[in-house]
Amino acid sequence: MSELLPYIKGERVGRVVGITFDDGYLNNLTHAAPVLKAFEFSSTCYVVSDLMGTTNSWDAQIGVPSAALMSKQELLEWIGAGQEVGSHTRTHAHLTQLSSVLAHEEIVSSKTQLELSLGVPVHQFCYPYGEYDSSHINLVRGAGYWAATTTKRGRVVAGVAHKISHAQNQLPHPQPNPFELHRVPIVRSTSWLQFILKIATSYEDHHKN
Repeated sequence: MSELLPYIKGERVGRVVGITFDDGYLNNLTHAAPVLKAFEFSSTCYVVSDLMGTTNSWDAQIGVPSAALMSKQELLEWIGAGQEVGSHTRTHAHLTQLSSVLAHEEIVSSKTQLELSLGVPVHQFCYPYGEYDSSHINLVRGAGYWAATTTKRGRVVAGVAHKISHAQNQLPHPQPNPFELHRVPIVRSTSWLQFILKIATSYEDHHKN
């Protein structure tokens, strides 16, 4: 995501894809990292800082099977493979259900925890469950993150592309807010045809939520 920001800001032009993973699952390291490295792709994995080396305990109440999360050492391997770590709060929190004090702790302290533990700067954030409001955006910005992703579907059309469309008297795309970035979901049930449509066409523009 950090490498993608110049395109979002309009400082560079091109059709690019940012690859992200939520939660910090161990299978990101064992399955995804070798493939990413083989194709010289980078990606960002959003990590729940208090739960490194444990499991996705936040999913237990809704019956989702337990799965291992990367430990500190495994996250260092992830970084060593050319990948980026972002924050996904301390506990995978429902931010909109927290007081301002607790929301601040989840957003700001997770950044500090990850940076001290892993020895790298953490510039990226992802809102757990896609839940946030303007106060959380302000907290993310104030904490020093560069950008934040949501669970809202859609492609990001940005920067120079916006200026070109306006110059051609076409309906301009709104400038993207780097702290409310939409994403294109690729999940286990996504077929190859859907994958191609999502990545190479305007498919996602008609399936926003």
